[in-house]
Amino acid sequence: METKTTVIPQEALQQQLAVCGQIRAYWSSRTITPRAYVETYGCQQNEADSERLRGLLSESGYAITDTAEGADVVIMNTCAIREHAEQRVFGNLGALTHTKRRHPEQKIFLCGCMAGQEQVVDRIKKSYPHVDGVFSTHHLWQFPQLLHQVLSTGKRTYFTEDEPGSIAEGLPQLRDNKLKAWVSIMYGCNNFCTYCIVPYVRGRERSRKSEDILHECRTLIENGVKDITLLGQNVNSYGKDLDEGIDFSDLLAKIAQLPSTFLVRFMTSHPRDASKKLFDTMAAYPKIAKQLHLPFQSGSSRVLKAMNRHYDREKYLETIRYAKSLMPELVLTSDVIVGFPGETEAEFEETISLIREVRYDSLFTFIFSPRAGTPAASMPDPTSKEEKNRRFDRLCAVQNGISEEIHNAYIGKTMLCLIDGVDKEQLTARTEGGRLVRLSGPESLVGTFAQIKITGASTWSLTGELSKQ
Repeated sequence: METKTTVIPQEALQQQLAVCGQIRAYWSSRTITPRAYVETYGCQQNEADSERLRGLLSESGYAITDTAEGADVVIMNTCAIREHAEQRVFGNLGALTHTKRRHPEQKIFLCGCMAGQEQVVDRIKKSYPHVDGVFSTHHLWQFPQLLHQVLSTGKRTYFTEDEPGSIAEGLPQLRDNKLKAWVSIMYGCNNFCTYCIVPYVRGRERSRKSEDILHECRTLIENGVKDITLLGQNVNSYGKDLDEGIDFSDLLAKIAQLPSTFLVRFMTSHPRDASKKLFDTMAAYPKIAKQLHLPFQSGSSRVLKAMNRHYDREKYLETIRYAKSLMPELVLTSDVIVGFPGETEAEFEETISLIREVRYDSLFTFIFSPRAGTPAASMPDPTSKEEKNRRFDRLCAVQNGISEEIHNAYIGKTMLCLIDGVDKEQLTARTEGGRLVRLSGPESLVGTFAQIKITGASTWSLTGELSKQ
């Protein structure tokens, strides 16, 4: 794969928006308001990509719907991190034969990380004839062209050429949430962990210009957004490919100095690049949420080396200790893989002991899933599926116990929370650290920060009441 970053010229993006106008005119001439459905799998970056797809569809005259049934366009924005996710996509993609049979003009597209794998594209071509188009993450900005081509020719179309990745500024976005927003600050990854497919399907690291990010954040805040999450496969690498002399900590500080009341958080951080400067910056600015997602993946230094993670157990723990010394209230979450090829029982116990030492608020836990084309897929893996499941269940039990203890310690505390919605006649809110709180109160409070006294807790959420102080 090439490594040169492509910045899409504004002229090319304007051409795509012009195509959106042509599609809108096509439907207008038929006096039809078409409907579109976008289904998203995987990470927050995929969610952000889906917002751009909905934005392009809206520009093309489509009304966004919440079901594939009867939709004129269906897009499946996919994840390739685990085999289970892929099989789920293939199953749901097959089920769309029925919606298309009932609505023959329906156009079906597959995009996202799965679309960046040659074997997936070949499988779609051979076994899923009802799919009209496939496009990789590098070609998202060209979706109007792809859609127009399918509508005008009726032929299956593929935009899946291997590219280093690009940056396309100014694509329209249709966001689901008026209070919270994802902001991508960079794309791709250079780390090549031996188990991970991301660098192969999303390309090399490439950073957006800081002025474009600041402009987007400023606009969001002016429009009432209260919680911004900065996104990147490894946000700590931000700026290394730019000539601005700004690293991620500098960018975070600039955003935190914007006026108005809001919180900014970020994910994901890679431990190899999590610097003391980052934690100093987090501690220094009240608008930076005291929340850190720092994947450790394994508690064994030998396994970490086999994963090509570029840090060992002690380096990770040293990083956590420093962060906690500055921010004792820091909410910590992480990712962990159980059953990496060759992991022994003793090495698994090292993972358990690290979890007990750090005491995470919550974990995202995974059983190793081999990804074709990655080095780990060909590593000897003698541990049985049953044994991996046993380890996984034990790890979850340990973490659930810790989560419950941490949540119980919230009871009696009063915390500033963002009231962000209504669920089953109760208000929902989030603490600065992202913990879910349920409480009673008027719906008019949605969109405001309020002091909430925590009155109850479970493993996964808190209950509270509006503070009378």
